[in-house]
Amino acid sequence: MRTPDFWNRPAGWQARLLAPLGALYAAGTARRIASKPGLAPGVPVICVGNLTAGGTGKTPTVTALVQRLAARGAAAHVLSRGHGGSLGRAAPVRVDERRHTADEVGDEPLLLSAFAPTWVSRDRAAGARAMVAAGADVIVMDDGFQNPDLAKDLSILVIDAARGFGNGYCLPAGPLREPVAAGLARADLLLTIGADAAQDRFRCDIALPRLRGALRPLPTGMDWRGLKVLAVAGIGHPQKFFDTLAAEGAEILRAEPLEDHQPYTPQLLTRLAAEAKLLGAQIVTTEKDAARMPARFRPQVLTLPVRLEVGDWSALDEALARLGL
Repeated sequence: MRTPDFWNRPAGWQARLLAPLGALYAAGTARRIASKPGLAPGVPVICVGNLTAGGTGKTPTVTALVQRLAARGAAAHVLSRGHGGSLGRAAPVRVDERRHTADEVGDEPLLLSAFAPTWVSRDRAAGARAMVAAGADVIVMDDGFQNPDLAKDLSILVIDAARGFGNGYCLPAGPLREPVAAGLARADLLLTIGADAAQDRFRCDIALPRLRGALRPLPTGMDWRGLKVLAVAGIGHPQKFFDTLAAEGAEILRAEPLEDHQPYTPQLLTRLAAEAKLLGAQIVTTEKDAARMPARFRPQVLTLPVRLEVGDWSALDEALARLGL
């Protein structure tokens, strides 16, 4: 779904009209979180979540976290519900990037499987048991902050520094999955992602250890300067990708924003290929989008991968040390 513009403006008539539904959504979330004690699987559970709907940078955060854990000698496995995938409903499935497709396991787990053993499971507790049996000594949850299935030892909230908490209302009146105060009270660390100016403007009423990060293009040797491109992105906030690509010097002849996780149908791919040929442009997209494209189409596409950069990891390192990692 594409987030409505009014979610990220001071509350107007749309938010006020939908506020009763937002209150019901918040109450439902609170009941679900309090419904049962989560499973303690016997190894530390680190949750990378957020308070808002839409992309905040959780997947690059999980990638950076498992790499940091690996450097500390910890065998981290990633647990995802596999949004958009057909597998993981009946039993946990370990993702094999050589065999599985995004239609089966979801685009994000497919990407994460290149960095750490990654599992998809709608039942987070069943997934955790399977991961421990397979040798995981730390579980990293990709999303699931509002899911009560597992007891969490460390919860990291990822926040878009520019958008913050939007208009402050819960879905569908605003972007929040739960009220800010309730969510922050259960969190251990904040990671705000964005440019320096946005980081300086971000405010939070509850004092928590905070990391500041930014998503930077991964150096691949590709010279983007002057390249004529048809830019395509089906992520939470496509404009972020378009801005990054333009900052690298690409000449964007047209930008096509798609819905987050939108499937690449044969009709859509045919249209994109025809339009790129007509414009004399190269199709450029995100890693997550490329994962959803069929293998036969990927040779026609370039990707601009991004990675999370954090200037000071000390707050995270201290938290990991307290968990014995």
